[in-house]
Amino acid sequence: MSQQSNRRNFLKQAAGVGVAWKAAPAVAAASPAAKMSGRILGANDRIRVACIGCGGRGHYVTNVFFKHGQETNSCEIVAVCDVYQKRANRSKTEYKAEMATLDYREILSRRDIDAVIVATPDHWHARIALEAMDTGKDVYLEKPMCHTIEEVKQLMQTVAETKRIVQVGSQTTSGDQWHKAKKAIAEGMIGKHIMSQGSYHRNSLEGEWNWRIDPDAGPDAKGENYVDWKMWLGPAPKRPWNPDRFFRFRKYWDYSGGIATDLFFHVAAPMNICWGEPQFPAKVVASGGIYGGEAFLKDREVPDTFHLLAEYAQGFSVVLSSSMANSQHIPGLIRGKDASLIMVEHGRFEGFAPYITVRPERAASPAYKERFGVEEIKIPVDNVDTMKAHVGNFLECMRTRKKPTLDVETAARAQVLITMAVQSYRQGKVLYFDEKRFRVTDKPVSA
Repeated sequence: MSQQSNRRNFLKQAAGVGVAWKAAPAVAAASPAAKMSGRILGANDRIRVACIGCGGRGHYVTNVFFKHGQETNSCEIVAVCDVYQKRANRSKTEYKAEMATLDYREILSRRDIDAVIVATPDHWHARIALEAMDTGKDVYLEKPMCHTIEEVKQLMQTVAETKRIVQVGSQTTSGDQWHKAKKAIAEGMIGKHIMSQGSYHRNSLEGEWNWRIDPDAGPDAKGENYVDWKMWLGPAPKRPWNPDRFFRFRKYWDYSGGIATDLFFHVAAPMNICWGEPQFPAKVVASGGIYGGEAFLKDREVPDTFHLLAEYAQGFSVVLSSSMANSQHIPGLIRGKDASLIMVEHGRFEGFAPYITVRPERAASPAYKERFGVEEIKIPVDNVDTMKAHVGNFLECMRTRKKPTLDVETAARAQVLITMAVQSYRQGKVLYFDEKRFRVTDKPVSA
């Protein structure tokens, strides 16, 4: 069976779960003949962008695109979509868009739209991105790039087949330190890679995804308070209206992986860049729980404290830790046989560090010492606005058709790691990844 047929079957299966779809324009996933190639952009053409998902994150990302377009005349926001009418109306007005809709398929059916920002809850990311690529559109896909391992495979295959540009929206990866670290490791400055470590800690009520709930919003409301709850659920299990699930979706397994998929993506993706050759994990185990006390117990499923340990076939490990009830990080670094490379001494992968540090081991090999010495080496890092850089890189790659900073292949390695960690935590067992068959198993993979 062809990759395109596999994708169509995948989308049909996803569409059949959890929602009775209302009438809307057909898109290419349902009709191969409708597939569009995408507009060829001239040097002076403004890229026409639409936002799908105008909540807090989507509104912020769209604002970056909007300001970039105003400053450079390189892009414009022409359409917005959200299942919550108030959000759609607000974004249409603020970004001077031509249209606002509650149904993303109305956007995908438009041939004059070049790219979409996908900033919906996680369980919708892959489906919309796949359909967008099939209609000839490039995609700025918010992290995590998807919700399941099967979706990772489908996204990789679809990018390869359609040749669309997909930038996965972990803007952290546009920081200079990871690319300086990649160069240092490639030049042999740590020796044999032994272990990478990182963390993502914070301690605040809002940081626990307890975003404001609008008491007037809902599926029975009128006017701008209306929420298309059936559409929002989409491929997720059917449930009666629950404002906590809608406004605070990252606390529920149906729509998110909690800490792993929201926060560890900002750690795992940069690490894969540093390594030079992004890698799939071979073995993953996770642990944690709801340890933050009574305030953390209400209306949630995902843990407030989460850790993972992964082993890789290339002979190194990854250790990640996080808590929503304590804000103290551990240094983000990569350990080698001859030296360690510290990317963020303060541990905040989204924070700026003025330099990365190569710290040799006292037991480093004579050949290493002869080449690099025995003292710490500090490599300066450029301070860049990572969000602006990430968006700018995506728009540039739309014109050049070059691979973006966080391409789907690199992001896939991070996604498999964190999705396996979620599965390990929920199933309470060690899991293994069969890269050849692209599947997770509870038994070691034979060679």
